[in-house]
Amino acid sequence: MLPSAKLISVATAVPGYVLLQRDVAPAANAIFSNRYSDYARIARVFETTGIQKRHAVRPLEWFFEPHGWPERTAAYLEGALDLFVKAAKSALDDAALDARDIDTIVTVSSTGIATPSLEARAFGAMGFRENVHRVPVFGLGCAGGVTGLAIAAKLAQARPGTNVLVVAVELCTLSFRLDELTKANIVATALFGDGAAACILRVTDEGIAEVEASGEHTWPDTLDIMGWNVDPQGFGVVFARAIPPFAEAHMGPAIEGILASAGLSLSDVDRFICHPGGKKVIVALERALSLDQGSLDHERHVLAEYGNMSAPTVLFVLARAIEAGLPRRSLLSALGPGFTASCVSLKKAA
Repeated sequence: MLPSAKLISVATAVPGYVLLQRDVAPAANAIFSNRYSDYARIARVFETTGIQKRHAVRPLEWFFEPHGWPERTAAYLEGALDLFVKAAKSALDDAALDARDIDTIVTVSSTGIATPSLEARAFGAMGFRENVHRVPVFGLGCAGGVTGLAIAAKLAQARPGTNVLVVAVELCTLSFRLDELTKANIVATALFGDGAAACILRVTDEGIAEVEASGEHTWPDTLDIMGWNVDPQGFGVVFARAIPPFAEAHMGPAIEGILASAGLSLSDVDRFICHPGGKKVIVALERALSLDQGSLDHERHVLAEYGNMSAPTVLFVLARAIEAGLPRRSLLSALGPGFTASCVSLKKAA
């Protein structure tokens, strides 16, 4: 058995523009209410998401104007690169490492297209070595933070002594669309925020926690639950089926199966660290995992302060849980396009 990788540091970053929900709601009303007959019924989502504010790479006024792929891509490349560098440098500082100490970079992002990918664009600002291994990952959506952490842990485990940096960057607000008169677009406008998170992993005797196991569960015939439509004006969000009832019905057995493959059970988990996709999703997860209502308190706090940032969000929850003090064993989980549940089991370092 190869020695397990340890989580060495976790850092987060957000852009400078703040979108207060009390400002976004009337702005959305002005944009959509006269053009979308069902808007009044859907508009309650701005009050029921549990979100107070979010961060964005562009000011609120930017979203009042139509934008196509060139404008959205320019905003993505600028904003995502800035957040990548901020999160990565913070993670390096926390780990007492230099960028040249990094041997592998896993970059997770599904909200924009960048070729060369973000880690290549960050070379000058970061100072990575010329022989660093690059592993860009696209298409995992909200599950990307957990799966990216699992990939990074396996790469660190495969080459003991090397440092693996994983950075999850998502600019979800760039998917807000004036031309999309759909419930899914309105919900996204009420829910999404921008942010980044970075972690460093290494096989070592020290660290925050040991990555002891990971796994995924993909349900057949569920491609319509979550994802993107690629439209002439940009990405269009896909929420074709309600996620909370699906999570409540199916997440428990899926996690039980993932844990069983690692010789664990739900009773072995002291703390669940979940991706807070929305207020209703959090309640559904508590029911699915037989937790007392209110147990996922870190998740509610992150959702209220940052909204749903897709992949990095669960790592924001992890950072908060670390600050509060990790218990013996924690389980990170997230749901993403596929439709897939992804899990990572963390055992607190001795």
